Amino acid sequence: MNGLKDPPKIWQLVADQLFPHGHQIVEQENFLSGTAQVGSTTVAIIGTTDHTPIGVEIALAQATAVLDTVRSHPRRPILILVDTQGQRLRYRDEMLGINSYMAHLGKCIELARQQGHPVLGLVYDQALSGGFITSGLMADACYALPNATIRVMGLPAMARITKVPEERLIELAGHSPVFAPGPENYLRMGGVEAIWDADLALQLEQALAAADPVDRRSATGLARGGRMLAQPVIDAVLSAHAAAS
Repeated sequence: MNGLKDPPKIWQLVADQLFPHGHQIVEQENFLSGTAQVGSTTVAIIGTTDHTPIGVEIALAQATAVLDTVRSHPRRPILILVDTQGQRLRYRDEMLGINSYMAHLGKCIELARQQGHPVLGLVYDQALSGGFITSGLMADACYALPNATIRVMGLPAMARITKVPEERLIELAGHSPVFAPGPENYLRMGGVEAIWDADLALQLEQALAAADPVDRRSATGLARGGRMLAQPVIDAVLSAHAAAS
């Protein structure tokens, strides 16, 4: 025993920058929960760490924390700290219906939004596939740190599934953000609202003030030149529906 403490984890370093006025975030089996101060506002914190896969236990724990906030702290802002390698790929989780658990989490976040809770996501380390879709991407707005890793699927795995040669996917990723990983590409597509650097506390405070439950990601992706067809398709469908009414 040398008496030395373990070095702080990435989430602890990020939390100290986000919440210089203090926080009460605890980690239990890769699940983060607690509260923090942003100016004079108390914010509920929910998240994951250590690249943990989202299995039924963590999906349910996150959903429970969201519902507890809705029940006990009306309109309290919620910040989702994202660090996950995606959905846990185990036979047990599949048999228990992991898709239903993750859908339940997404529904709970939507309920919080409907009840007036501003919801923000922050990818501070890694965000992959289904674990990201039902957490950070369910928020009013999702942000990322510059060194974050974001992708739906690695290009080698995408090549195996789509039967498109990996060399072709690499070529496509060079000019299409849909195929390319990284926060900059998700910024272009509108999935990430902004990449935070420097004063994280100030940027979080500004993001909370600007939080808006209206989903404008398709329009943002079009304006940024990264997602060119989603908004035109939406507009065409709405136009056809209006004409038929």
